[in-house]
Amino acid sequence: MGTVKKEMKIFTGNANRALAEDICRHLDLKLSKAEVRKFSDGETYVEVGENVRGKDVFVVQPTSTPVNDHLMELILMADALRRASARRITAVIPYYGYARQDRKVAPRVPISAKAVAEMLMAVGVRRVLTMDIHSGQIQGFFNIPVDNLYAAPVLLKDISSSFSGKSVVLVSPDAGGVVRTRAFAKRLDADLAIVDKRRARANEAEAMNVIGDVKGKYAILLDDMVDTAGTLCSAADILIKSGAEEVHAYATHAVLSGPAIERVQNSQLKNLVVTNTIPLADGAKNCDKIKVLSVSELLGDSIQCIHSEDSVSSLFV
Repeated sequence: MGTVKKEMKIFTGNANRALAEDICRHLDLKLSKAEVRKFSDGETYVEVGENVRGKDVFVVQPTSTPVNDHLMELILMADALRRASARRITAVIPYYGYARQDRKVAPRVPISAKAVAEMLMAVGVRRVLTMDIHSGQIQGFFNIPVDNLYAAPVLLKDISSSFSGKSVVLVSPDAGGVVRTRAFAKRLDADLAIVDKRRARANEAEAMNVIGDVKGKYAILLDDMVDTAGTLCSAADILIKSGAEEVHAYATHAVLSGPAIERVQNSQLKNLVVTNTIPLADGAKNCDKIKVLSVSELLGDSIQCIHSEDSVSSLFV
């Protein structure tokens, strides 16, 4: 008897249906049926509309705002699929919410990123696929395989085409992003600079000075996410004061909470380039400085590699 080929099914909640549909188009699949809605009291209701017994199931669900609603949708979908006898459940979480709460920064506080990992494993998730996770050590919070993808191929392609022939300097907006920025600078054969940042409290940052030469160059700020945009906008101000010709910003995850849109619109940033791991709110869609790149093909190829038991890392070699 020959081996029976596993059939692949892709489901999604309400977090980013457009991304899930793009992934399915890339893989020439139909998005599987599931009803995900709320009762009048706010409880989440999930019903899987297809047979998944023995199937290889992928649930595409970034845990972006509203974070708790989207996280609960993911948890309940995984539980429903496990009880429906899916062979393997892979949570495809392009943006992993709670990732910044990855350690104890004060007494008597939770490690929320770990708690989320425990919940996902408890309901039957057997593999996680995420992208540019904020802290690499979060992979160790899981006792199951975790594939952390990088949006670098998509971002690098856009930078190469947009700034061909121009004098470019890659800029890290803080010390924590130096490794990422150095890798980009090496691939582009460009210079590297760092913005020294002093943070007074959470979600508030003050840029102090620039380490490196940016005078007369096109400065490109790199970050894994843009939340309130305080860091990027402060960095853009000091880069212009330091003589940069123009300042552009690239980030994987467009969280864009609070005053972010207004800050970006009124900042020295020429534009902000993000990916579609998180769907843009209406305010961000109407901001002419914000450009969105798609990572659906990268996620789709990774899903195909996992399904066919091939190496995901081969996509980045």
